[in-house]
Amino acid sequence: MSSKKKVHIIGGGTVYHVRPHMAISAPAYGGTARALAKLCRALSDKLAVKLHLTKMAKAGKGNLETNEDVAHLLEALAADLSAKIVIMPVALVDYEGHVAGDGQHGKYGTRLKTRQQTAPVMELTPAEKVIGRMRRQRKDIFLVGFKTTSGATADEMYIAGLHLLKEASCNLVFANDVKTRLNMVITPEEARYHQTTNRAEALQGLVEMAYLRSHLTFTRSTVIGGESVPWSSPDVPDALRKVVDHCITAGAYKPFRGATVGHFAAKLNATTFLTSKRKTNFNDLATIGLVKVVTDGPDTVIAYGSKPSVGGQSQRIVFAEHPDCDLIVHFHCPIKPGSPVPTVSQREYECGSHQCGQNTSRGLKRFGNLYAVYLDQHGPNIVFNRSIDPAEVIKFIEENFDLAGKTGGYVALPAS
Repeated sequence: MSSKKKVHIIGGGTVYHVRPHMAISAPAYGGTARALAKLCRALSDKLAVKLHLTKMAKAGKGNLETNEDVAHLLEALAADLSAKIVIMPVALVDYEGHVAGDGQHGKYGTRLKTRQQTAPVMELTPAEKVIGRMRRQRKDIFLVGFKTTSGATADEMYIAGLHLLKEASCNLVFANDVKTRLNMVITPEEARYHQTTNRAEALQGLVEMAYLRSHLTFTRSTVIGGESVPWSSPDVPDALRKVVDHCITAGAYKPFRGATVGHFAAKLNATTFLTSKRKTNFNDLATIGLVKVVTDGPDTVIAYGSKPSVGGQSQRIVFAEHPDCDLIVHFHCPIKPGSPVPTVSQREYECGSHQCGQNTSRGLKRFGNLYAVYLDQHGPNIVFNRSIDPAEVIKFIEENFDLAGKTGGYVALPAS
């Protein structure tokens, strides 16, 4: 069996057939998909690249024409266990269209007669976002989505791409604007990379990041019945509670789509941890509480009642390699100029991977009674023992990080 990582790239535009000789289209001719295939092949001989182009991109050849055809292809790729990376610069039709009033539709419906129907009305309904099917079926697939805007600001592009990333559970999203020609790569950590009008440079960066990040390993959590641990519980160390409460009050956790990024945890013993919950708003921590996690090996954990934050594996690696510490706090805020906290690269690592945890642990530096490292374009990890005076941690955070800011950019546009 080949050891090459199989990369599937889907490109071109699709159509929705309204009537014979009438269709809604998303014009695209496969140039980006072809460029990506070339870049992937040039990057590593460990990548086996398969290019899937729609009929629009192949001068009418092939049978990949509609959104439904793309959906069937995604189902086939999900069933193929050798598929590892799926990159989707395909332009999918956003709407389905029907002529109002007569119930006829489709490629083989009744043809409109322009002499009798001089002013037909088209009714448009949003088409399904078929990209969302991919990782619902295969969480191990590395999925790259694309988002196109027209005349948007960089922040508007970022937010639009981030919506797609969260909706479809993408590992990366490439956003581009057809008017400004700006490009950027957006990550699940809500960071943006390769923001440039140089299309070739941005696509090269995308391929490099996809290659690096698709090699990462993750711990999967199994959720079983159980109650949340209240934030006021005596099992929650006082130092953790006071530090996180300060960060919340200072605005360190900024919600997007009802959830905040970052994480925090307390180690109770060698196998048991209390950690923040995934896809929740930490600003409502008094209501949400924490989740208890018990490890049964390096690759699986049992979570009681809720999914733990994706940073759980990073937490466990840090605790294992720094046995004098049992608390950790992480948020997505920028480092202040002149801070002595060391900075390490995050571009290669998706938050929550084993490699991200190892990168974090290697980068930690001691400051007084705590350790800290700054993940570039991501945010700091502050690690300490429950016996510390929380005022020391809070003072350190305030001196080194801008809690009012956010790495990657704000996830809500200011009111006009």
